[in-house]
Parts: sequence; C-alpha cells; structure tokens
Amino acid sequence: MHDKTNITGIAAPLLIDNLDTDQIMPKQFLRIITKEGLDKGVLFDLRFHPDGSPRSDFVLNRAEYAHANILVGGPNFGCGSSREHAVWGLQQLGIEAVLASSFGEIFFSNALNNRLLLVVLEADQIDLLLQDQANDKHLAIDLEKMEVRSASHVFGFSLGARHKKMIVEGLDMVGATLQLLPRIEMFEQQHCAAAPWGRVLPPA
Repeated sequence: MHDKTNITGIAAPLLIDNLDTDQIMPKQFLRIITKEGLDKGVLFDLRFHPDGSPRSDFVLNRAEYAHANILVGGPNFGCGSSREHAVWGLQQLGIEAVLASSFGEIFFSNALNNRLLLVVLEADQIDLLLQDQANDKHLAIDLEKMEVRSASHVFGFSLGARHKKMIVEGLDMVGATLQLLPRIEMFEQQHCAAAPWGRVLPPA
C-alpha cells in the first residue's frame, strides 16, 4: 500500500516571481498524445540555450541541485494558463513538492489533484529556509505533523483533508473517485429504484 507521509531531499531555490505555466512548460512541448517526455520541456528556456546546450548558471543545472526533488519558488508560482502539462512535467523531472508564499489558483488545483504537493508558507519563513540552504540544502516535509523542517527551523502548514489523503495514499482524481465506487453504485441502485423511468437501458 502506498503511504507517503514524508518527503525529504534536496531543495532547489527557484526564486522567480510570477513564474507562469508557459515558462514551466513552453507551448512547443504540448503537441503530445501521451504524457511521456514532458521532463525535457520543463523550464526549457531557462535551462537551455537556443542551441539546446545547458545554461550553467541555471539552478537546476548546477551539480549540487542535480537530484533536487523539492523546489522553493517565488510568489505567485504557477500563474498563467491552465495547462496541466506544467504539473506533469515537474513530476517527471522528479519534483515531489514546491514551497512558495503563493501559487496561481489553477496550478494549485492541478498540482494537488495530480499528487504534486504544494506548501504555502509566509515570505519570511521562505527566507529563513533559504538562509539554511547555505549550509544544508536538505528539507523534510512531514505530512503527518504538517511541518516543514530545515537544519534550523520548523514551520507548520495547512492542507485540505482530501488533498492530504490523495498525496499520502498516492491517489489522483480518478483513484480518489474509484474509492467511492461502492457509494456511487449504491446511489445508482437507489436512484433507479425510486425513478425507474430515468434509467438508461443498454442497447439491445
């Protein structure tokens, strides 16, 4: 059984205010019929030069952040268009959680509905976490205690019960809905018994 109550790892600072979903997943990577390969497009214009070579000054191309699985973002992270590909791409790149003082509303819903944890902290708390990064780039996120821990600080955060359950149990919206299948089937049976004229019959 999937049970992910803790996310720990290297946190990379991506301190860009109003980083939008067009930057996270540029439009040329949307021409797909599956979700595969989106990791190549994540932050493409920031990660790579026009000739495709890596930008050495970009944080995720630096050796110390090569295996980062947590991002510490700027305010209004994920604003812009509603493209869900931005979330899928970040996950394929290995990102399990993003911390920021605020998020774009649609991105926030897309992320949590796809099991990408978003943690909202105060701006001064983000600053204190980043100060610790100079000596220790690791962060720990405890979903049972609802806490973020760095080398020197512990901050609480909130998350809705449904989204917490989805993250911990590894459920997307389809999986969460299927857990309610017995109740859905019971409702269907009761509804059809009470209003048989509304039942759709299978083709003969």
